[in-house]
Amino acid sequence: MTQIQAMSQTQAALDAFDNSIEEVFVKLRGNPVADRLFYTASALGNFSLLWHLLAWAGARSPHARRNARRVSVALFVEAALVNGPIKATFNRSRPVANHSHPHPLRQPRTSSFPSGHASAAVVAAVLLSETKRQRWPLWGAAAVVAASRIHVRIHHASDVAVGVLVGVVIARQIKKLWPLH
Repeated sequence: MTQIQAMSQTQAALDAFDNSIEEVFVKLRGNPVADRLFYTASALGNFSLLWHLLAWAGARSPHARRNARRVSVALFVEAALVNGPIKATFNRSRPVANHSHPHPLRQPRTSSFPSGHASAAVVAAVLLSETKRQRWPLWGAAAVVAASRIHVRIHHASDVAVGVLVGVVIARQIKKLWPLH
């Protein structure tokens, strides 16, 4: 098998994955509750606003402030890496925008691959859940933010999936380089 054939098969597999996930979201689009939820989540994920707010909201003790600083720095590192060299390397086009949006939506200027919203959501969920007893709300919010990018047609599903993986890698490295204890 030549390199071109391998690349063609990889692209076909990505397209099949993206199309299968897209079929799920087609059924949700137009539902007022789903549209409001996903458009709001997408907006709150812009510039990692939601994650910075959650990190600093309860930062009363020195330990909590240290973790909030760590989360904010980690999100800065994640954004610099994902929106810089990683997206520039792949330069994937975003889904075709031949549709209207039921709610306002900021249009990104960067490449589609990988999803920065997904990677930031995972970085924040990993780091914030270290200090919380109730982790499921953080992970639920991260999942909704990541999925919102597919729903609003800003990312392909594979962009989001790889964004999640990138977020895991970055969060693990931050935990090694900047442990809480």
